[in-house]
Amino acid sequence: MFSILIPTWNNLPYLKLCIDSIRRHSAHEHQIIVHVNEGTDGTLAWVREQGIAHTWSKGNVGVCLALNDAARLATCDSILFMNDDMFCTPGWDLAFEAALDGIGDQFAYLAARMIEPTDTGNEKVTVANFGMGAEDFDEAGLLGYVASLPAAPDRNGIALQPMLVSRRLWHLVGGYSIEFGPGMSSDDDFLLKLWLVGCRIYRAVDASRIYHFGCSTTRRVRKNKGGHEFLLKWGVSQGEFNQDYIAASARGNAAALPNVPHSGFVSRYKRMRYALRLHPTGDLRAWEPDLPAQIVGCLSEKG
Repeated sequence: MFSILIPTWNNLPYLKLCIDSIRRHSAHEHQIIVHVNEGTDGTLAWVREQGIAHTWSKGNVGVCLALNDAARLATCDSILFMNDDMFCTPGWDLAFEAALDGIGDQFAYLAARMIEPTDTGNEKVTVANFGMGAEDFDEAGLLGYVASLPAAPDRNGIALQPMLVSRRLWHLVGGYSIEFGPGMSSDDDFLLKLWLVGCRIYRAVDASRIYHFGCSTTRRVRKNKGGHEFLLKWGVSQGEFNQDYIAASARGNAAALPNVPHSGFVSRYKRMRYALRLHPTGDLRAWEPDLPAQIVGCLSEKG
C-alpha cells in the first residue's frame, strides 16, 4: 500500500476523476491524503463528505507546503506524490509494487509512464489525446489504448511524476523545500536532495501508466523563477544536474558519479548574474506576501 499525496487548488472535477481512478483501478486499497488549498469550489466539502484524509489551508500555500503538510498523515512505507489532474489506469500500482520488489531496500525514485494529450517536446512522455480536460475525457478510449500498448523495458535515468519514494527517504531529506513556493523547480530540488543521500535509481516503470491532462493548476498560479533559485541554491543549473547526474545514472556508472554535484563554467557565470536579483524573496513576495495568514487555517482530518 502507498500513501498517496494529492495537493489540489479549486480543481474539483479533476480531483474527482483522479480519486475515482485510484479507487477503481488499484489492486490495493491505498491511503489517499488530499491537501485542499482554499477549496472554495466545493473541494473541501467534497473530501469531508467522502471521508478522505486531508489537510486544509485558507489560501493557496503552494505545492511544497501542501505536500509537507499532507505527508505528516502518511502511514504507509511508500509515499506517492500525484497531481490532481492525473488518471490511473488498471495495473498501475501492481507495476510499482513489482518494481519495488526488484529493487529491495535501496533508495529509489520511481515514476510512471506518462501519457499526455499534447506534444510539449518532452521525449520522456507518450503523446495520445483522450481529452484536454475533465469535460471531454474519453476514458474508454484511454483504457483501450493502454491495453493495446506493447510491453516495454523500464527506463532508467528518468524522473517524472507521479513519483514514488519510501517514507524514510521522504523524511530523510525533509520533503519539499518551501523556498521554491509556489512550486516551480521544486521537483528538481527534491531530486538533488535525494542524490545527496545516495539515491541512484531514477526509473520510469513502463507498466504503470498514468494519463496527465497537464498544467490545469500551473496556468492559474503566479510562477516563481525556479531555475534561477535552483542555480543559486546548488551552484549547478537544472539542465546540468539532470543531464550529468540523473540521466547519467542510467549509463551504468552511477556509483562513480560525484556524490555532491559540481558546476561548469556556464553555471557559475549564470549564478553570479542571478545573485544580483531578489531570489527567492522577490518571487515569494510576489506570489503571497502574507503566507502565515493562509497557514493559520491549516487543519488535518484523518478521514
